[in-house]
Amino acid sequence: MKLGAIEAGGTKFVLAVGNDQGELLEKEVIPTDPPEVTMPKVIAFFEGKGIERLGVGSFGPIDINKESATYGSLQKTPKTDWVDYPLGKELQDKLGVPVVLDTDVNVAAMSEAKWGNASDVDSCLYITVGTGIGAGAYMGGQTLKGLSHPEMGHILVRRHEKDDYEGGCPYHGDCLEGMAAGPHIEKRWGKAASELQELEEVWEIEAYYLAQALVNYIYIVSPERIVMGGGVMKQKQLFPLIRKKVLELLNGYVSSPSLTEETIDDYIVPPGLTDEAGVKGALYLAM
Repeated sequence: MKLGAIEAGGTKFVLAVGNDQGELLEKEVIPTDPPEVTMPKVIAFFEGKGIERLGVGSFGPIDINKESATYGSLQKTPKTDWVDYPLGKELQDKLGVPVVLDTDVNVAAMSEAKWGNASDVDSCLYITVGTGIGAGAYMGGQTLKGLSHPEMGHILVRRHEKDDYEGGCPYHGDCLEGMAAGPHIEKRWGKAASELQELEEVWEIEAYYLAQALVNYIYIVSPERIVMGGGVMKQKQLFPLIRKKVLELLNGYVSSPSLTEETIDDYIVPPGLTDEAGVKGALYLAM
């Protein structure tokens, strides 16, 4: 059986055709431009490929309630060109196949639990730190949902004492995404993250915000593994700084063999599926 998969991210769309064994047979990456530019390219990729179902992991906020009249529509996303865009309906109408949607981070958590660095535990959280910040949780064989999908990238964080950046989220100012997403690193320091590797203060402040978030997630969701991906997390120096700060902030309050100096390297980890966690999660959703 041929299946379609889309990882619809804030920077790029990853389009793929795969099978029900989880193999990717064909893949293409296009920029995330406004819908009128992006969507014709998406439709053209899948036309004539013989897919029977399509799984989509999308940036958000997005309506993922299957009973809703606006299922699959983008909501108050910071990508203003996409606000209220009926992504799911457009794909189903144009391609004529069933379409199932979840968030990009939820499906990444799902694929890491199935095939990646959380396949040996029963629950995990996947956080992406890139153009935006989002997190998804996979627990008890399903992704975490309630009123909507979790918006873990927009939690409020305490400001670092050395940080005078005003914050950049159009909705919340200095929430986690507004302080620690890739574009705000560049606005704060005047250079892209990839050009700031040797500046210790950059990564001290970044790790401070991300560690606060992880501690909140540990307290509330209690995942057995945390996977951190996205463009910013390719700065490998971040992982030890975040792990150290998480232990400092927890201060021994959560008693778990996973949360010690000796074991935390195996608790907060990069994706096992590297850059394919999202698109493989979308394929798993279609499966």
